[in-house]
Amino acid sequence: MLDVRRLRLLRDLARLGTIAAVAEAHTYSPSAVSQQLATLQREAGVPLIERTGRGVTLTPAGTALVRHTETVLAALEAASATLAAARTGLHGTVRIGAFPTAVRTLLPAALVALARDHPALDLTVTELDPVAMPDALRERRLDVALLHDYDLAPVVPDPTVDSTPLLDETVYLAVPDDFTVGDDPVHAARDADWIVGTPGTLCHTVAIRVCQAAGHSLRARHHADDFTAVLALVAAGQGVALVPQLGAVQPPPGVRLVPLASRRRTRIAYRRGAGDHPAVAACIAAIRTATTAFLTEQA
Repeated sequence: MLDVRRLRLLRDLARLGTIAAVAEAHTYSPSAVSQQLATLQREAGVPLIERTGRGVTLTPAGTALVRHTETVLAALEAASATLAAARTGLHGTVRIGAFPTAVRTLLPAALVALARDHPALDLTVTELDPVAMPDALRERRLDVALLHDYDLAPVVPDPTVDSTPLLDETVYLAVPDDFTVGDDPVHAARDADWIVGTPGTLCHTVAIRVCQAAGHSLRARHHADDFTAVLALVAAGQGVALVPQLGAVQPPPGVRLVPLASRRRTRIAYRRGAGDHPAVAACIAAIRTATTAFLTEQA
């Protein structure tokens, strides 16, 4: 019988690429990871990994076993959900991850409702960039996550994560009051300074893509990831910026929000197979209710 813990190590080796990275993710020593993978290979009876220079790669059999591992882990999540549903009441820890604007606008009301309706749940929130969410779910640092992408910068679905749609937002071009936008706001900003997210973030990528779609390259002058700071810089005449609906709730004086055709799409994500877990389902329901109430207030 193959050991599930060793299968997780093989799965993470396929994802992370090195023994050292797997060891760091699991707080093991590299030698301990190597020993566990060697044991798994003996149990399998066929080569699963092979040396390539100073590193290792998966064999075809190893790659096939990783695909089966994802199915096994999803089945274990589903089994855990079934057992949890058979218990009376909801209890235990639920770790929720979200991007900053969702933490500020959507989660407070959801947390209040969950604490009221399920007082035995121990709820924790971590603010993360959506790029980091799948890894955090996979490594069980999170149980539920709010993640997003943009129509111009779609994210490839992660096979270890299931999700359900939550919200489609308008994306605005935030400009100083005296900025002339014309019929094509992004094209009108071709010679403007831009305020963009940190390189490597989704917000930075989508700003580049929006400008490329308008036929020009942006000129990044400032980098900021908090939309309150971004809007303050726009109000100070320091440039223009893309701001999604949740980040544009209370723009400061001196800022005009010009709606664009681009959309930001938010989903509620969880580990594959965990969607029927009562605690996960309760979180999804509370977040949906809070989102509907928030949007109604803003209408």
